[in-house]
Amino acid sequence: MPATDTISDRAQEIVDEFALFNDWMGRYEHLMELGDDIPVIDDDDKTDDHYVHGCQSDVWIRADYDEDDNVLRFEGDSNAKITKGLAALVIRVLNEQPPEAVESAEFDFLDEIGLQDNLSSQRNNGLRAMIEQMRERARTFRN
Repeated sequence: MPATDTISDRAQEIVDEFALFNDWMGRYEHLMELGDDIPVIDDDDKTDDHYVHGCQSDVWIRADYDEDDNVLRFEGDSNAKITKGLAALVIRVLNEQPPEAVESAEFDFLDEIGLQDNLSSQRNNGLRAMIEQMRERARTFRN
């Protein structure tokens, strides 16, 4: 995904993709497929520093800051397919964006695709924990 894409462009892409599915079984399958495309964190980096607390499943998200391009690069993984898909969605939207954009990103697209209404409260809490951890990482690298 080109670094020139904005967060809102990427979010709209996801809304358009999910609109192709008529039911939630198809959307869940698509979500799990997205998890297959996640930039995967190395097993050596699956440490408490990268662990997302508050998720029902085990989730790790790692951020690297590229000073030259002023962008964050995210990697992640999870032991659960749906959770890995959720991580992939958030990473897809925030990857290769400036820290300021990551910190202030809106996630209205999650409501637009109906995701939050169709996830358990525990998975919604985990999704919020992932987003907050990524925002926190962005705050540490902000210029």
